Amino acid sequence: MSLYVIRRRSAWANAEELEAAAATSASIGDNDMPDRIRWIRSYVAAEPDGRLGTICISQARDAASIREHAERAGKPGEAIESIANSVVIRIDPEKGHHAT
Repeated sequence: MSLYVIRRRSAWANAEELEAAAATSASIGDNDMPDRIRWIRSYVAAEPDGRLGTICISQARDAASIREHAERAGKPGEAIESIANSVVIRIDPEKGHHAT
């Protein structure tokens, strides 16, 4: 499986909608498609329109698996890029410890 980044802009009105979508997404990936997609992490973006978006990192067999997973989960899934490599300078800070 390869790594991909998926950008979902302004997909959710609030944190509750995002949490519900995340639960559905995790269930579908873990139970229905475990050999095709694996959710690694997501960053939640505060969008200019006041909604929430995400930048998700997933392992997947291919981009088609990501699109199918997104469709089954009822969320956007067209802005997909293959990750060639990663450079980690520092691990993600713990919640509440982001630099300003």
